[in-house]
Amino acid sequence: MRYSKPFGRSLAVTLALGAAVALAVPAAAAAPTLRGEWAPLNRCPVDDPAMLAATGTTTVASCLASQSASGSIKIGNVTVTSGVTDLQLGLVNAGGVFSVVPPAGGAIVSEPIQVPGGLLGLMCPSNIPFVSAICDQLANGALNGVTATVEPAGAPSDFNLAAGLGSGAPIVTVPIRIHLSNPFLGSNCFIGSSANPIVLRPANLTAPTARLVRFNPDGTASTTGSLVSIVASGASQSDTTFAVPGASGCGLFGLLNGAVNLRQGLPSAAGNNSIVLNDSVNHLTGFLAPGSLAPCVAFMAFSGATGETGERAAVRRHAAAARSSPAPPAPAGPAPTRTAAAGPGAARRTWSPAGATGSARSAGER
Repeated sequence: MRYSKPFGRSLAVTLALGAAVALAVPAAAAAPTLRGEWAPLNRCPVDDPAMLAATGTTTVASCLASQSASGSIKIGNVTVTSGVTDLQLGLVNAGGVFSVVPPAGGAIVSEPIQVPGGLLGLMCPSNIPFVSAICDQLANGALNGVTATVEPAGAPSDFNLAAGLGSGAPIVTVPIRIHLSNPFLGSNCFIGSSANPIVLRPANLTAPTARLVRFNPDGTASTTGSLVSIVASGASQSDTTFAVPGASGCGLFGLLNGAVNLRQGLPSAAGNNSIVLNDSVNHLTGFLAPGSLAPCVAFMAFSGATGETGERAAVRRHAAAARSSPAPPAPAGPAPTRTAAAGPGAARRTWSPAGATGSARSAGER
């Protein structure tokens, strides 16, 4: 189908106007700020039913946080420098087999990055008339900027503790999509989707340096603390095995998908793409009872030894948030609570609606 140049310009204006309306989206709630050794774990899903159900004996709850300050990603024909990436998730260990529990808002959060060359670099020049008309309007640069943001596209899986402490083996499987934002592209332009994600399996390029940190419930480090983290750092992570699907939802009715794919070399088969996360810092924190800390703390903490219940872990995590964040305004009227566990001798926990305070005592003590 051939387009006249005036028609191409008219369509370009329509695309921009439609996109401007679609870009009005609400902002996500900020994660709490925590103190001390709790700080990296501010999105751990301690209130997820799977975490709360951990018994501390047959199943043990823990939190994983992996942060990288910078890196790079190559997709098809384009390589860009990435910013801060933060992966957090909950883990339930049953005899050395880990189930992954993602936070409600998704496991991965990344800093938006500017695509080099903007929209001009993303899809121009083009031999498609209405795309060429858009390229002409981008000459002044005001509408040229494009940001790319890595977003979750499903729940992580296949966590491997040994791989996290070694090198060369995948540590965890993380499905993602890349959100491209620009007025002409609209608010629904993605590379990858929940149905067809980019599946990352990062591995350490070298073995990291691991250390054990014990700390108190308030987050302060202590050699006698009742909580413990394995901190692994000093190694970068990489994956070169993933495939990348074509773009979707770009422009009004997806009219710009083809232009983005053609310019970027999408879809791109496995072996043509790569990601590097520089100097990744990883915290694996177990919620343990003091009696289970010695003598083999690293093995016992994460291989199914007796520890705290998931509910007790949630109480401690929320208490850390309460100490680190300003108190929320008191709601009008009595505050509702929710309880867990009942019966003689059973532990009973209550949480305020804000989830920032908690208590634990047996039903027999009430």
